[in-house]
Amino acid sequence: MSTFDDRESAFENKYAHDAEMQFKAGARRNKLLGLWAADLMGKSGDDAMAYANEVIKSDFEEPGDEDVYRKISGDLGDKSDEVTIRTKMVELMVVAKAEVLDEV
Repeated sequence: MSTFDDRESAFENKYAHDAEMQFKAGARRNKLLGLWAADLMGKSGDDAMAYANEVIKSDFEEPGDEDVYRKISGDLGDKSDEVTIRTKMVELMVVAKAEVLDEV
């Protein structure tokens, strides 16, 4: 293999790894967000975990975070406002990325 082929392969592997890590962090963030929202709705235990799984699944409706935001916002109603939900999404993404990196 040539040096160029080696470099190309390394870049492809890095891209695949980064994409996988981003996916895992997004799913982790959605789980944490679901658990946070479940707590606001008075859910706990298995009910909270089931709701968190619904939030994770909601992310597959369309690219980006708007589908997750709509799910959380619609379910919380007047228990939380847009700024609080979006801020929590950003905060929990930082936490999720750290947790995923700690697992590697």
